[in-house]
This record gives sequence, structure tokens and C-alpha cells, in this order.
Amino acid sequence: MNIAARMKRPLIFLAAAAFLGGAMPASAQEVSESHLAAARAAMTALGATRPFDTIILELADQLKRQLYQKNPDMEEVISDVVDEVAIGLASRRSDLERESALVYASGFTEQELNEIASFYSTETGMKMISQTPVIARELLNRAEIWRLGISRDLGLQVGTKLGEYAPEHPPPPAE
Repeated sequence: MNIAARMKRPLIFLAAAAFLGGAMPASAQEVSESHLAAARAAMTALGATRPFDTIILELADQLKRQLYQKNPDMEEVISDVVDEVAIGLASRRSDLERESALVYASGFTEQELNEIASFYSTETGMKMISQTPVIARELLNRAEIWRLGISRDLGLQVGTKLGEYAPEHPPPPAE
């Protein structure tokens, strides 16, 4: 699964937060620590930033491959150095968590975030998270089947009606 696919669900939640909240990012001074804590709890319950967990590893692997191609004789050293630096950068993951919490806090009140965290921590909420991709795929499949049926019927019905306007019956004037 590529990063775009893994990021889809959290991005949908982030987009919903921005849309529902008026879309203005909150600054750190505008959001209380309890509001941020509620945002973090909601994010944890939603698994909203889980897809970002592998970003550093993926970037490190990509860099290693690039460096191996340029310096194949230094593969072991490159691997050790890239791993060491990547591990050192892992602490910056908390920056992303804070920025994500600010996005959620700008879209929802503290009470709403607490309610979201409460619901998505329940068995039903967890089931909703796990079933959402399956349901979304099925909805898209059914919508496509419906769209194809509408397209077919639209073409057939328009063809039939236009057939009524044979040369002896000119079409009505355009308005």
C-alpha cells in the first residue's frame, strides 16, 4: 500500500475538520492545552496520524537507494549513516502531532473532540473505522453500477423521444 492510499482516511478527517470548522487554522495561543489534549485523544481514537508513521522510514529507504546507485561500494556505511540520522529525526514526529492537533482543534470544539474520542474508542466506533474503507469501496461500486444504468436509460429514452421527431416531425425550436 503506498503512502497516498494510507493517508486517505486521515486526510478525509482533516478535510472534514477544516470544512466543518470554518477552515481557519488556529494558532497555538488560541487553543488551550485541554483543547489540544482533546484533539490528540480524538486523533488517537481515529488513528488519524497512524499512516504518517512510516514517512521517515520510507524517506530513509529512498535516500539509501539513491546513494547506493551513486556509491555502490559504500552500501554498508550509507545504510548505517542514513539509519542513524533518520533515528535522530524521529523525535520531530511530535511536531506533526501538534500541527495535526491544531487542525482538529480549529475544526471542533473541545467538547466535540471529547465526544469524537469517546465514540471512536467504543467497539462500534472502532468497527466503523475498520469498516469505512470496505463500505466506501462498495458504495463506489454501487454508484458506478447506478451511473451506468442511468447512462444507458438516458441514452435509450432520449433516442426514443428524438425518434418521434422524424423528418415529418421537426424538433421543437431551441429556446
